[in-house]
Amino acid sequence: MYLFLYRLLRRDSGMSTAEYALGTVAAAAFAALLYGILTGDHILERMTSLISGSLEEP
Repeated sequence: MYLFLYRLLRRDSGMSTAEYALGTVAAAAFAALLYGILTGDHILERMTSLISGSLEEP
């Protein structure tokens, strides 16, 4: 029990430089994927029709 508490209190909870680098690369890849999806023609056409449909008078 004491060993468990000692390890719990003394553990290294920070990320190393390599983990930061991998996290940054993963975040950049995810951002690029979202950018590619959201700037695609299908999404642009859908958003345009949604906005123009909401601006038309009923």
